[in-house]
Order: sequence, then C-alpha cells, then structure tokens
Amino acid sequence: MTAGQTPGQRRRVRRKLVLLLLIGIAPVLASYAAYYLWPRDRQVNYGTLHAITAPALAGTRLDGAPFALADLRGKWILVSAAPGACDARCEAQLYASRQARTIQNAQRERVVRVWLVTDDAMPPAPLLAAHPDLVIARAAAPSVAALPGSGRDIYLIDPLGNLVLSWPAEPDIKRLAADLARLLRASSIG
Repeated sequence: MTAGQTPGQRRRVRRKLVLLLLIGIAPVLASYAAYYLWPRDRQVNYGTLHAITAPALAGTRLDGAPFALADLRGKWILVSAAPGACDARCEAQLYASRQARTIQNAQRERVVRVWLVTDDAMPPAPLLAAHPDLVIARAAAPSVAALPGSGRDIYLIDPLGNLVLSWPAEPDIKRLAADLARLLRASSIG
C-alpha cells in the first residue's frame, strides 16, 4: 500500500490479501477438519489389513493333481480353510466368499475362491455342487496355522502373492464385498 492510495483502494487491497491468505490456508483447515471431525468408520476397511507375503500354501487337489497357491498368481484369491466335513462356520465362510465374488459382477473373473481342506475327509457332495467355481485343495494343517488367526478367517491374497486382508469367520457379506470392490477398482493388476 502506498501513501497516495485512497481509503477505498486500501480496503480493496486488504480484501485481496485476506482472500489470498484464506485460499492458502483453506486446504490445511479442510484436511484437519476431515481428519479430526469426519466419522472414522467411513474411512476404514471392514477387514483387517495385512502387509505380509502369504505363506507358501501347497497341497493336492481332490483329484490328486498338485496344487500351489503360487499357481494362481495374477488373480485375487479368497482363501478359507476348514476340515473336509465342513461345519456351519465353514459353510458360512464359503457362502460369504461366493456372495462377495458374485457381487463384483464383471470384475468377479479377477477373483478366485480357494478352500483349503485341512484333513483327509471328503467334502460333502451337496456342498461341492453348491460351489462349482471353488478351487479345493488339501493343505497341511501346520501351513494353514501359519496364517494370521490360525487359519480360521477368510483371507484375501493379492495377484502378487501378498496377504492383504482378512475377515472374520462369519463376516458381514456386504462389507466384505465393499472391501473387495474397492480393491478391484483401485488395482490394475489381476
């Protein structure tokens, strides 16, 4: 401001300076408001995040062919593990993973479901008929126990072989599907 300015010109210059200051400070204030005032449950995944390489799970398919989780690289893999008799918890896991995959519509081909049978029992035929797209393999119980939660949860392995998320044994299917959809939308791999 110079000495030769009229009071009206000074006010306009001050308004412009205040406006520039507010424009510079507004993003910082907005970020603080979003972080401290926004409900946190809207910005958190339903599943538990993991950032570890998945254990080298291997075994044999029900038809006797060798199976390795690494053979499915390039796909998102929903993994659950249970004995072959498949109790109510196991059935709930298989149902939840099937529904979460189905909800993905056109993106569902990017997702493979795997059931690791942890014993020598043969899965019931009606259960196998209800899940025709399910990859079933027998895996050693100690290797399954190496998973977080001792292999009782539903796990998501990314196309690079990393364990990304796990959900409880009986999850909220819509929230599981929302987590999966968010990842598929954000990822160009798999």
